[in-house]
Amino acid sequence: MIRHRPFGSGHAYQPSIDQRVPVRPPTGEPVNLGVAAAATVTAVRCEWDGGTFDLAKDGAATGPVAGAEGHLASAAAGHRGRSVRWSADSPPLPPGRTVRYRFVATDGTVTRRTRWFQVSGAAWSPTGGTLTTHGESRIVPGSVSWLADGEGVHRVRFALRLDGGEHVLGFGERFDRLDQRGHAIDATVFEQYKGQGAAGRTYLPMPFAHVLGGTGWAFHVDTAERTWFDIGDAIQIEADVVDGRLDVHFLDGSPGENLARWLDRVGRPERLPDWVFRLWASGNEWNTQARVTAEMELHRRHDVPVGVVVIEAWSDESTFTAFRDAEYVVHDDGSPHRLADFAFPAAGAWPDPKGMVDRLHERDVRVLLWQIPLAKMRPHPTGQAAADAAAMVREGYGVQEGDGRPYRNRGWWFPLALMPDFTNPKARDWWLSKRRYLVEEVGIDGFKTDGGEHAWGHDLRYADGSVGASGNNRFPVEYAAAYGDLLRSAGRAPVTFSRAGFTGSQAHGVFWAGDEDSTWEAMRSSLRAGLSAAACGIVHWGWDLAGFSGPVPSAELYLRATALSAFLPIMQYHSEFNHHRTPSRDRTPWNIAEQTGDARVLPVFRHYAHLRERLVPYLAEQAARAVDTGWPLLRAVALAHPHEPEAWAHPFDFQLGDELFVAAVLEEGATTREAFLPPGRWTDLRTGETSDGGRVVTVDAPLEEIPVWCRREAIDRHRGLLG
Repeated sequence: MIRHRPFGSGHAYQPSIDQRVPVRPPTGEPVNLGVAAAATVTAVRCEWDGGTFDLAKDGAATGPVAGAEGHLASAAAGHRGRSVRWSADSPPLPPGRTVRYRFVATDGTVTRRTRWFQVSGAAWSPTGGTLTTHGESRIVPGSVSWLADGEGVHRVRFALRLDGGEHVLGFGERFDRLDQRGHAIDATVFEQYKGQGAAGRTYLPMPFAHVLGGTGWAFHVDTAERTWFDIGDAIQIEADVVDGRLDVHFLDGSPGENLARWLDRVGRPERLPDWVFRLWASGNEWNTQARVTAEMELHRRHDVPVGVVVIEAWSDESTFTAFRDAEYVVHDDGSPHRLADFAFPAAGAWPDPKGMVDRLHERDVRVLLWQIPLAKMRPHPTGQAAADAAAMVREGYGVQEGDGRPYRNRGWWFPLALMPDFTNPKARDWWLSKRRYLVEEVGIDGFKTDGGEHAWGHDLRYADGSVGASGNNRFPVEYAAAYGDLLRSAGRAPVTFSRAGFTGSQAHGVFWAGDEDSTWEAMRSSLRAGLSAAACGIVHWGWDLAGFSGPVPSAELYLRATALSAFLPIMQYHSEFNHHRTPSRDRTPWNIAEQTGDARVLPVFRHYAHLRERLVPYLAEQAARAVDTGWPLLRAVALAHPHEPEAWAHPFDFQLGDELFVAAVLEEGATTREAFLPPGRWTDLRTGETSDGGRVVTVDAPLEEIPVWCRREAIDRHRGLLG
């Protein structure tokens, strides 16, 4: 009938209708108090510090938003619910003491009361906590301040000095811009469905950045709590704190040196097998063995070499451990199955999954299966899914809420699902044991570790002692690490394919940029994300070539995106579920050719797929060098040459390893490309012309081509790369 949660649902950017705002209100100021009530409630009042005041109804019940496109968008809209918000501002909070309050709701003749809550005014003070620096500190003297209330110290703020010509690059995967100077951002893991750049949100944040253009230094705010950065004349930082303590590390040297030293602390990437650098293919509607087999055959028939197929819609969409239509006996205790426990009907969706994987391996195609770190609870689970959920609750394998109940997903995708606690060794082993047969017996080569952003709430408890954001932001790191360990234990390389992460994710597999539309701005946004992620130590990174959502891209966008992707660490295409409607929205080159009617699509895509095969040895070598030295494989020219003003004026120019420079065409209708050629001697791989770098050049860029140069001393190695 009525609900109040002082901290709300835990949504990082949108207050819940039932929370107080701000959560930590200042002393002497009122706080806005909200409750969610049933539509039948006629009055709500607050009993506050010995007095009472009435709340006002804010508006009608909210429901799904009409016109949302895509299954994730629909889920997000439906999550809004149908409660009515009542709210009011409290009296000013008195200094030095705690106020108790509760709410009373009337529904006709029925009166309901919430439990009592407490709040005290917070104030900033120059003392109260401990800020420890490591290395040469850049903290502005007198800038440190601590936010505390009657419950303790909650946040610190301080400033780092910046010189006039310095730029700030990093903070994990950032879609909005390369140089963050002049902008304000935060670092919290969040599932932003499309439009990440415009929203200023990211799946893969890190509170680490390079300060470039001056003496050259970097810093890391050493926490998994939420942090905020306002980068102007100085870097203004706020950070939530645990136990009133925070460490900040400062690093001096070149970007590569600073990155190497930081990765030594937080976790270095590791070398992955060469096959990860080949073309990856995927479509959410490839949901049968016959469809996957047909798509792989079409690659062969059209002479488009493919190295990896990612199968998303393989499972029963309930347990996410059994193939759809497989027959088996439910294990009531939640124990794992082996391959021999399953029967695969000939008329089912996957009549012979092991045979399919074996045949793909014979064609030199590796197989990844999709995963989600949730035990689905809607609709109400039955069969093995119900048994697994019961085991999670009975054994305490899930992340817990503050009151000891199992956490139920507060996000919009798979709402109310249970979430495994990968910091609990027993929970981790149990969860992975149910997937072990897929690796050891079916023979798959890796997992698409999707959806690591579901941990919402300040009160979540983890087995390793983490509480709230400290565990929530680390959740995708632990998730990918767990699946990587499963693969290692079965003699496989730890190839996970994630979109979410945080500090420490560098050590765990492959990443992609997440959900995006097929637009030119999305392509630019994704490249920014890759360049900033790479500056923070992510080696194996790619994006959904030309976007995965909505109508198919134009032929021009698709081919420009193909050319770009051929020169990124990971080249892969993928398409969103579209309810099997026609026309198809698959991002295969043959479907794009058919839908656009452009005869150039297939031969040009084929050209770049073969180019990619020729590039694999170089990518493998340079990725190993990135792992060893810290210098990114995907390297913004501004990172490599921070004292060159033109490098910052051309933020999309990048080096691929030490020897290649790429100037992808990112504007619709463009037939030329202006680029800043880095210092050195460079040979245009299209024309063979050698030029001095350190200057801006303008070159022709017809649709079928991408401007690429190599260092003059490496020309013999790369001659003929472009075909």
